[in-house]
Amino acid sequence: VQLVESGGGSVQPGESLSLSCAVSGRALDDYDIGWFRQAPGKEREGVSCFSRNDGSTYYATSVKGRFTISRDNAKNTAYLQMNSLEPEDTAVYFCVVRDTFYSAPYNCRQSQGGNWGQGTQVTVAS
Repeated sequence: VQLVESGGGSVQPGESLSLSCAVSGRALDDYDIGWFRQAPGKEREGVSCFSRNDGSTYYATSVKGRFTISRDNAKNTAYLQMNSLEPEDTAVYFCVVRDTFYSAPYNCRQSQGGNWGQGTQVTVAS
């Protein structure tokens, strides 16, 4: 399976970006999905995750109410809509798919394992 992320860029605080994660090689609905980010000098953190077991989602406290995870099985693509971006959101964003039945919160605590994309840079600065 291969993952290709896109949609990153440089924006000003308060603006929006939509990240995409195109999956090839296997159906997206075979997987739990996660979006992680890693800022310079910091550990990778789970931002938002989706559980295929029960369809539930999880958001890190820092992004709750601003970010939305979604998926389009017909396009085999996962998305992360990011609104009201803040400088603290600056990081490389990664998507990951796992052939598991994790809960969404548990999925977002696993910074290793699964199939990862190459990452896309998001920079928020005025």
